[in-house]
Amino acid sequence: MPRRLARRQTLPQKLRGTEHLKRQVQALYGVLAGVYGQEALAARAAETQSDALMRSPRLRDRILALQRLVGHDGQTPPADEADLSAALEAVEDRVADLIARKNLTAELERRVQERLEEQRQALIRELRLELLREAEGVETPLTERKLQELERLDRISLARSVLEQLRPRTLGQVVGQERAIRALLSKLAVPFPQHVILYGPPGVGKTTVARLVLEAAKRMRTTPFGPDAPFVEVDGSALRWDGRDATDPLLGAVHDPIYLGGRRDLAESGVPEPKLGLVTRAHGGVLFIDEIGELDPILQAKLLKVLEDKRVFFESAYYDPSDPHLPQYVRRLFERGAPADFILIGATTREPDEISPMIRSRCAEIFFDPLSPEHIRRIVRQAARRLGVEIARQIPDLISEYTVEGRKAVNLLADAYGMALHRRGGRGRVRITREDLLEVVRTSRLALSAPVRGQERTEVGRAFALGVVHYVGSIIEIEASAFPAARKGQGTIRFNETAGTMAKDAVFNAASVLRRMANIDIAHYDLHVNVVGGGLIDGPSAGLAMLVAMMSAIQQRPLRQDVAMTGEVSIQGKVRQVGAIPEKLYGARQAGMRKVLIPAENAQDVGQPPRGLEVVPVATAADALPHVFAR
Repeated sequence: MPRRLARRQTLPQKLRGTEHLKRQVQALYGVLAGVYGQEALAARAAETQSDALMRSPRLRDRILALQRLVGHDGQTPPADEADLSAALEAVEDRVADLIARKNLTAELERRVQERLEEQRQALIRELRLELLREAEGVETPLTERKLQELERLDRISLARSVLEQLRPRTLGQVVGQERAIRALLSKLAVPFPQHVILYGPPGVGKTTVARLVLEAAKRMRTTPFGPDAPFVEVDGSALRWDGRDATDPLLGAVHDPIYLGGRRDLAESGVPEPKLGLVTRAHGGVLFIDEIGELDPILQAKLLKVLEDKRVFFESAYYDPSDPHLPQYVRRLFERGAPADFILIGATTREPDEISPMIRSRCAEIFFDPLSPEHIRRIVRQAARRLGVEIARQIPDLISEYTVEGRKAVNLLADAYGMALHRRGGRGRVRITREDLLEVVRTSRLALSAPVRGQERTEVGRAFALGVVHYVGSIIEIEASAFPAARKGQGTIRFNETAGTMAKDAVFNAASVLRRMANIDIAHYDLHVNVVGGGLIDGPSAGLAMLVAMMSAIQQRPLRQDVAMTGEVSIQGKVRQVGAIPEKLYGARQAGMRKVLIPAENAQDVGQPPRGLEVVPVATAADALPHVFAR
């Protein structure tokens, strides 16, 4: 209360005399009784030893009591009237302060009570809503309609995809991968299973074999895999590293409540929540990463750390171990990490040298064989039996000419089945004819998988080399033409630049070998060497084919057209080893070749050659000549 207001509650100051002072003292006692209350005033008088002074008939004593009651210094005021008035003036000031504090406290208490009442009413409303939800449920007419729509959609289902329907269910149904299956079983169905990388062309069954081998390993006593061991599959090309570590489906991430949110109860209390990744879902089983060569390099490094620790550890600036709202599972994940003890199986169509050395050093490596035409035919017949359809006798052979992938072969058969079914109007027993399959070929714009075919005839200046793209062997057709030099002793060599510098170097190496081996100086000839199709040759393995094509063109000696060859030719005429021999042999067989020449240094790489193919190791270019020239 303002001081002037407090003074108006006493007698006017203009009055003077002892009577005035008595009335002023009496008024101040009344004000204090209003401020403290009668009981509190009596207690304060007892505390300050002022109760006797308050009842004293002497004005001086009563003023002294007032001083003590309001917390003044309590000294005895002078006896004259002026000093008594000054003492009362000071008491009035203290009383005014007491009244102001009391009013302010009352206002604050009022506001606190209002806020408490608001919170109480909000709590009551929330409890009422919760009771209504429990009594009536959380559903509204709108949410019920949406639920009914979802249930209706769930009742609609199409037939399973052809690949799912025709996928092998047992290892015995897998075609053409017996060696890979044995090798993978020897890595998984043992007390100490190994991480593995599977190499091979697309569509040969790498994923299917990995899944089936795990199922077979679960049934063996020599394996640590339990009956519920999971098989978690992910595509490496779909995984990307997030520099903020906010999202990581492979390893897991922490959802900080401020930026990413999380469970409502955790977000409201500010608790970061770890989200488990695929490596934890694969705990105790197999994590299969398809196209592992496409996996982000940083993710590869993080994955290697998990393989070593067998756990995933989480970090967050918002993790407070002393937080009383921290759930025990969150505390455990931050302090001990999440379990991630699994076997990694990666699959790729890349070459081994394109895979991270860090990954390769921790994994065994298994190579899947490319599928031969006979394998494709077996897959087609097997798929036809599962579909329950009749096929014309030419169908397996025809499909094997258009693909070397088991998956693609099944799709072609399914497309032809749909064509035959449409042709018959969905009536009667379906029989797939050659025309049905050719119609699929035409509508799909398919080309022969091996456009160059081996033939039992001869031709001058035309030889066949062997190449490989993504573990699929192919035929490289090389042509050569030779004419007497337009200027004597100044012959020229023309070569298509699109084949690359290594193929061009092979031409010049062959020129040196011709002069050394057959005393042929190409300076007397205008020579044109062509790689049909202009494809890039990124290795030296076409050197032997370049040599025999050039020799045939210069000497006009015909070459057999059912012989293919691979090997680098040194300037001394030696045939040096090359890579991917198994894939090249399958490519030659696919093209209908009868004989393949390989470097003698690669003889140990042959194993069991494809049926109907003769493999001849040669150490020098001279050793190859009797096999390529017609007799």
